[in-house]
Amino acid sequence: MSEVTCRPVENRRDQKAFLELERRLYRDDPNWVPPLWGERKKLVGFKHHPFWLDAEGQTFLVRRGDKVVGRVLACVNHAHNRAHKDRVGFFGFFECENDPDAAIVLLDTACDWLRERDMTIARGPIHPSLNYEVGLLVDGFDTPPTFLITYNHPYYESLIHAAGFVKEQDVFSYEASIDILNHLDPKLMFIIEEAQKRFKTSTRPIRSSHFDEDVRIFLEIYNQSLKQTWGYVPMSEAEIVEQSNGLKQLLVPQLTSIAEIDGKPVGAGFGLLDYNPIIRRIGGKLLPFGWLHLLMGRKKLTRLRMVSANVLPEYQKWGLGLVTLYPIVPAAVDFGIQVGEFSWVLESNQLSRGTIQRGGAKATKTHRIYDRPLTSGASNGSSADEALSSTGQGSTS
Repeated sequence: MSEVTCRPVENRRDQKAFLELERRLYRDDPNWVPPLWGERKKLVGFKHHPFWLDAEGQTFLVRRGDKVVGRVLACVNHAHNRAHKDRVGFFGFFECENDPDAAIVLLDTACDWLRERDMTIARGPIHPSLNYEVGLLVDGFDTPPTFLITYNHPYYESLIHAAGFVKEQDVFSYEASIDILNHLDPKLMFIIEEAQKRFKTSTRPIRSSHFDEDVRIFLEIYNQSLKQTWGYVPMSEAEIVEQSNGLKQLLVPQLTSIAEIDGKPVGAGFGLLDYNPIIRRIGGKLLPFGWLHLLMGRKKLTRLRMVSANVLPEYQKWGLGLVTLYPIVPAAVDFGIQVGEFSWVLESNQLSRGTIQRGGAKATKTHRIYDRPLTSGASNGSSADEALSSTGQGSTS
């Protein structure tokens, strides 16, 4: 067989090869949905994105002979390491042919790059932080992903294991038919009613007349509410601006909810329509007319991804998350939504998982986040397991 070589992405030709590999690997897969290519270029660092103002990264291509067979991004997120007081590096946007030798060389190269920057653990796939897309799909290959949920070939799990990575955390997607409202657990309704009485809450959707202001409220509550969440890093001010501009085009006001106490926003929830059927039709290209198809076609979409139901820390564990979400349900029915997906939910978030399961939703997809210690001799699965055991890191299962 031809020699395997791995080199950094250095020019526009390499960047094109990096992006085209994904298209080639999935061209015959009926469940794959192309990314929004413009956003993909930003998040891998080929175009400006504010995430990279406080992070550094390097993309790599692995070739067998002259043929590109794999790719990856290695990333040092300085905001993460400051917040968590650790030295964790990340890998993301991993794609590879079913070529274990090439995958090992590729991921070893990414780990070497992180080790040179004094990182002690490599974690991923993270694309490029928990505020965006995360995890390797390990269960739920029978249906297409919803909007902004990752998808990959089943054999990727064995490639990542072979490169010395072990499970650190799972994230789950839960699905429920809108018909489940007729069988909602009475205990959940009791919690909602009691929370409303205790705090005298009111809820409202995003106001079209104050759209920018209310989207910022969403993102600021999101930032504050997740401070204690595993692996979470608050978005920077520049990222909030970037996300606000993107959400303005995607959010449907009636599918959002802001909970207030005495006029103060304390909770924010929103659902994103599953735009993937339209994105597949436009091939992931928003220009020149993709945006028009996206906006005009969304009234026919019947699947909603509940992305967020966040409450300020001082009001958490009082049922205000349910209060925030509840008004979105009848609005979704009126819109024509048939299926709701709650994604993604961390394995370690027992409170949210328990509430969702009590409501009758079923887990349909599992994505996995892996760790590998960046210590000498930890380049295969056996030595990685030993190193993780000695440092107290590793699987949460």
